[in-house]
Amino acid sequence: MERPLDDQVWKRFSALQERRPGGFAIAALMRLPAAGEDEARWLERARQARARGPFGLHTHWTAPDHARPTGGADPAELVREQGGWLDSVGLEATLFCGGGWYFDERVAEAVADLGYADCTATAFRPAYLAPEAPHLQLAEPAWLELAGERRLLELPTTHSIGMLARGLFARSSAQRIVHAYFHDTDLLDRRRSAALRLGLGVLGRRRTASDLDELQHGLRPEKTMSFANQRA
Repeated sequence: MERPLDDQVWKRFSALQERRPGGFAIAALMRLPAAGEDEARWLERARQARARGPFGLHTHWTAPDHARPTGGADPAELVREQGGWLDSVGLEATLFCGGGWYFDERVAEAVADLGYADCTATAFRPAYLAPEAPHLQLAEPAWLELAGERRLLELPTTHSIGMLARGLFARSSAQRIVHAYFHDTDLLDRRRSAALRLGLGVLGRRRTASDLDELQHGLRPEKTMSFANQRA
């Protein structure tokens, strides 16, 4: 969630969480309030979202409207700081997704130390990323081996709204886990919102519905791999 304080965005996201299309609990991975934003209202809405489904941290490193780091602050340190803030206000997060799909090994270590599972890896490479841009590409869930004998559960994002909609006319995906993402602002677009609801509805009829918290506690990935060897 990138605009949880926008009343129209919040209204539509809340309705989607309540509706649970396809039987899926909609996760809320939320950008924290920036300086000058209404922290009390953010906390109220975050607690409501947490009560309805899995909850996690979505870090924007540069600004509310600029997700990826642009230099200066240490990306991993900001993740630790934001995770600590969530703990301090009594919000239990279980998931992380880096803004702009940014992910590096030190960020992975911070996420592991916070006790989260990660959702930043994708089964596809976003077209807008430069060839050298830090990003992790995985098709299936895996354990990522990190320094100090730590490991991180990676639950990669496999489908965008468009990919989910195109799948309506294809055979069921061969992927063991289908994990679709969307931005809360997509819900302001009628066509994208309808495609998301329809896609989840069809997916729910083809697959057994689960959610990211259930996967985090019940999934035992077959693959364990070094983070460094999986950079894409």
